[in-house]
Amino acid sequence: MEKTRKLGQTDIEITAIGYGCMGQTHAYGVVEAEEDMVALMRYAHETGYIFFDTAPVYGEANEQYLGKAVAPFRKEVVVATKFGIVDDSFFSGNADALNSSRDSIKQQVDDSLKRLGTDYIDLYYQHRIDPKTEPEEVAETVEELIKAGKIRAWGVSFAPEEYIRRAHAVCKISAIENMYSFVARQDEGTYFPLCEELGITYVSACPLAKGYLSNRYCAGTKYREGDWRARMDLFQKEGMDANQNLMDLIMEFAERKQATPAQIALAWEITKKPYLVPIPGTTKKERVKENFDAVHVELSSAEMQEIEEALSHMDIVGM
Repeated sequence: MEKTRKLGQTDIEITAIGYGCMGQTHAYGVVEAEEDMVALMRYAHETGYIFFDTAPVYGEANEQYLGKAVAPFRKEVVVATKFGIVDDSFFSGNADALNSSRDSIKQQVDDSLKRLGTDYIDLYYQHRIDPKTEPEEVAETVEELIKAGKIRAWGVSFAPEEYIRRAHAVCKISAIENMYSFVARQDEGTYFPLCEELGITYVSACPLAKGYLSNRYCAGTKYREGDWRARMDLFQKEGMDANQNLMDLIMEFAERKQATPAQIALAWEITKKPYLVPIPGTTKKERVKENFDAVHVELSSAEMQEIEEALSHMDIVGM
């Protein structure tokens, strides 16, 4: 398996598996210590990662940690961050937390550059679309940022197909970032063909379904206050029971390939499409290496077909 891939139609090279920073400060009920996370991400780089994904809405510390971690080797890595969500009240349903106006984007990029301690961002995503701003206006603003040297490429996250087409016509989109995994396969019939048509990289967020596919959780697992998994159907007894056939399939392949369940989930993705790039996150050193080593797990065409055939008969409870 190739360890690197091109980012969209650019000459930017990224690892086939990236590192998602979200969980360091967001969604799991704890903000990890800066010293530990900086050391972890430097270890990730030593392991082979060159693609790192963050966002301001994960907490200002998230970008700061990444900026400090990669400072000694900034030109060797690809840093992705985001704009468009200007307040974490978005996660509570506040539509006013979305702003992709021209002036706001320009302020947001400068704020991110400052927190990251860098003078350019490799990949700048619109984290969520702003219904008050047309895609053409967003794309024009991004194009200005590219010309100014503040960003190298841009992308969108959770945007409708029509929006992507309209924005791409003004300034080429290099990546989309959506949720994709064994339990979230809804994009296969829509966004995959779009990526193939327009030459866009599909960055897969939550490829391990927030750890579910690692097979390290059970229905009785206790989560910290603030951990999203405590209220997700996927992690409740009903969800786990419903998906037992899926986990049995993953475990069978893990045994067959002498790999971990997480490695099977990641290897399946990067084998499935040459433009698919999963970005699992972890705060544990051993998982950093385990996840990246999925690039060494070879799944043949026959094995991929076997997996697809099995999946087609499953009624999977998703994210």
